[in-house]
Amino acid sequence: MKKYSLFLFSILGIVLLFGCSKKSTKQDRLKEVVVYTYDSFTSEWGCGNAIKDGFEQKTGIKVTYVDCGDGVQVLSKAILEKKNVKADIILGLDNNIAQKAIDADILVPYKPENADTIISDDIRLQLCDDWYLTPFDFSHFALIYDTKSNVPCPTSLQDLTNPVYQKKIILMDPRTSTPGLGFVAWTVAIFGDKTLDYWKELKPNILTMAPGWSSGYGLFKKGEAPLVISYTTSPASHVEYDHTDRYIAPVFEQGHSIQVEGAGILKKAPNPEGAKAYLDYLISQEAQSLLPLTQWMNPVNPNVELPESYKKAAPVPSKTVSASPEQIDQAVTQIMNILEN
Repeated sequence: MKKYSLFLFSILGIVLLFGCSKKSTKQDRLKEVVVYTYDSFTSEWGCGNAIKDGFEQKTGIKVTYVDCGDGVQVLSKAILEKKNVKADIILGLDNNIAQKAIDADILVPYKPENADTIISDDIRLQLCDDWYLTPFDFSHFALIYDTKSNVPCPTSLQDLTNPVYQKKIILMDPRTSTPGLGFVAWTVAIFGDKTLDYWKELKPNILTMAPGWSSGYGLFKKGEAPLVISYTTSPASHVEYDHTDRYIAPVFEQGHSIQVEGAGILKKAPNPEGAKAYLDYLISQEAQSLLPLTQWMNPVNPNVELPESYKKAAPVPSKTVSASPEQIDQAVTQIMNILEN
């Protein structure tokens, strides 16, 4: 009988210990915000760590970043974990994939404090209705050109099909990369039903389709090719830190597509209140002031003054073009068939 009683007490102790452990783990999780994002955001030179430090000092809540690759991969991971949500925030979705996230039903709406201050008069930065995503930065896409190369500077997208650029252009895979998808959107907006003809002409001039922006731009900086898809704001980084105006973003009269990046709270997030606090901080003037010299994108908070390097080397296109998500999706499949066959 004594042995039986001891056995029962042992079992009860294990159950109580397990229950307390689960409760403790849940309480600890409320002191942490987990953010799914892309590689350049979390890199040592990116803005992620500076934002993390500021947020942690302000709130006492720990931030943990999970590098998912590039923007499209961030979305894919969140959708795969839809029934077992591990993160609180998804950061890096843009205007070309925002609707996919909404259709996948992985987000909950939240309008951050002072959100009304970030909506510009000339560019609609709000990514979707009901604030499923909060915009935090933006820039136009552009081809970055190395002025010390032996090829001429392009003046239009059509110029890129010229044989002089054979194997001279670095792009990103639109199936994994938001800049890659943005370039497809740009071509669809300009060429419409002639888009596939354009890509057939462009194919011989593509050196590689990198999986993401970091790897593609890294190849460009190593001198592998004189042209790479990036942003009109990218040359400012070379002026600021490399002290050179060697790299430029030519502005095309036909117009440029734009990227607006956003962040949202995942449905069934373990720490929704912490996630709300993170979004509040993300668009604050304090956090937004960190973006220009780390993220190399325009902050959405209009109270942030841009550095001199932007004024010298970050041109603003006079015309913004766009394509529908449906047009872009259809084009991606057809374009990849052209490039892979």
